[in-house]
This record gives sequence, C-alpha cells and structure tokens, in this order.
Amino acid sequence: MLTLPDALTALYAGGVEPTEVLGAFRRTTVVVPLDGRGGLWTVPHGGVWWIHAFCDEASLARFAAARAKEPPGVVHPDGAAWDYVTTWGARLLDVVIPEVGEPAGVALDVGGSRPFFLPPLAGVVPETAVVTTGGGTR
Repeated sequence: MLTLPDALTALYAGGVEPTEVLGAFRRTTVVVPLDGRGGLWTVPHGGVWWIHAFCDEASLARFAAARAKEPPGVVHPDGAAWDYVTTWGARLLDVVIPEVGEPAGVALDVGGSRPFFLPPLAGVVPETAVVTTGGGTR
C-alpha cells in the first residue's frame, strides 16, 4: 500500500488512479488547520465549502508561509502561528463533511506541488452529503 504522499506523487506521474489516492487519504491521518474561531479552515468556492487538509506539518508550514507573503486580508485571521488538529481522512469524509450541512469537500495540500481535491461526489463522501447536478445535496 502506498503512503498518501507517495500516492500523490504516483498520481501526478500517471502511475495510479485517483481512487488509489482516495484510499490512501482515508487510511491516513492528515493535518487540518484551524481558523480564528477554532473551527476547521474552510474556503467557499464554486458553491462548495472546501476544508483544507495537509499530508503533514511541513506541508501546512509551506502553505502558511506562502499565505504570509500575500496581501493583507488573506493571511491567517489572527496573524499568529497556525493551530491545527490531526484526524483520519476517513473521518473528514464520513463524519465531518455530512455535519457541515452544506456542500463540502476536502482540498488536500492546496498551494503545494501536488494538490488533490476530494469533492462531495458519490464514492467520495456518504450519500447524504453528495451534491446533485442541481447544486444541492441529496
């Protein structure tokens, strides 16, 4: 079995299918930064709330450093060190996303050299959290 970072590398090299990365994500603990209120760091885009997750602390640190170089207003809300939690990828997909109550997915290692998105689609999240073509959830 591939580790999550190895699965991402293999995906970008054309060596594995996205479903193998999904499996590795589910079996791995990931780092999820917290926002200024102590909630999971999310960003709305395209009608979906994207929970940011990272393969490891180093990936989060690179993301945080890159954000610090951006114009004011887009850095971490409190300007301090980034607090985070670790959780199983499966827990994010199977427990957290259905609890959001709105369409939600996971943006993995966004801003890095091998980002991967886990959208609210069948086979990725539970049926109750799947987004239909009409923009809502089932």
